[in-house]
Amino acid sequence: MTAAETLRHARRVVVKVGSSLVVDDQSKGPALSWLTGLAEDIALLRAGNRSVIVVSSGAVALGRGRLGLERNARLDEKQAAAAVGQSLLMQAWESALASRDMTPAQVLLTRDDTERRRRWLNARATLEALLKLGVVPVVNENDTVATEEIRYGDNDRLAARTAQLARADLLILLSDVDGLYTADPRRDPDARHIDRIEALTPEILAMAGGANAQASVGTGGMTTKLEAARIARSAGCATLIVSGLVPRPLFAASQGARATLITAPASPLQAYKAWIAGSLEPAGLLEVDAGAAEALAGGRSLLASGVRRIEGRFDRGDSVRVLIDGTAVGVGLAAYSADEMALILGRHSGEIEAIVGYKGPGVAIHRDDLVLTP
Repeated sequence: MTAAETLRHARRVVVKVGSSLVVDDQSKGPALSWLTGLAEDIALLRAGNRSVIVVSSGAVALGRGRLGLERNARLDEKQAAAAVGQSLLMQAWESALASRDMTPAQVLLTRDDTERRRRWLNARATLEALLKLGVVPVVNENDTVATEEIRYGDNDRLAARTAQLARADLLILLSDVDGLYTADPRRDPDARHIDRIEALTPEILAMAGGANAQASVGTGGMTTKLEAARIARSAGCATLIVSGLVPRPLFAASQGARATLITAPASPLQAYKAWIAGSLEPAGLLEVDAGAAEALAGGRSLLASGVRRIEGRFDRGDSVRVLIDGTAVGVGLAAYSADEMALILGRHSGEIEAIVGYKGPGVAIHRDDLVLTP
């Protein structure tokens, strides 16, 4: 598919917006007119039954402008700028999205939130709940508390991790150029635009070096965008690098504007299940009865009522083997901890809340978190 067709067919889209687009270069305040145009694009995607998550930079830049700080401020000054600028950033998104009757929600993440399993699950659940409620999540790095050791470093990578977290099928990186070129098109008149990338080879990655001069307020370049595409690609998510220097960038891309599409070899669910099957060491096991095994073979989730025995010390979200009569039939992510599972095994879904004391999943392992062995 072309870039435009990929955008039109995507069901869950993460849109990354950099500081150089969010912040007006002259006033140092929000670029409200441009943001309102992007809100129209987001509304159009949602009208086509797509879920949209925004990853927005700009808090530090807006805070610097308000506080009169220089770009090379100390870390504590940047964190102070983020504290001031985050409210300004969300006011800007509130104004832009409200113009199309949409409600934003602020979601602040640090690297730990996407790399520590429990926090990853909590962040994923929050995003899913917001999307089901019809809200537009606006994600940013929590710069007020993140140290250099736990920062993403740029919001291109944060956007890729968000796409991975949300199982998006398309990541859109709005840039100051319309995709990847063989050289910097602003310096080399012979630079060729690359429409489609099937593999991030060393030759492709080398093209990004120096291809984009950094913008006046942003932190990322083309190298970070290809790194983000690599992360997204491993999660089955395609990436689209699009120029944001137009009033309606997503609409323009859907109509065939020049862009670079980096394809993904599998769907998000396929990539996620491959990760479950091959990347996690099981922390325990669940022995299930014949009825549960038959249900699993039919593509259904594992219910607590079908669990006969548990073994191991595992937490919610940990990998566990699924056995029947001592033979492994699959591996999945536990919806409850070992202690909780011991209380609910053999019980019906409607009894779980009263037993564990909170409203959690009605299953022991959701079918999307389960991989059956051949």
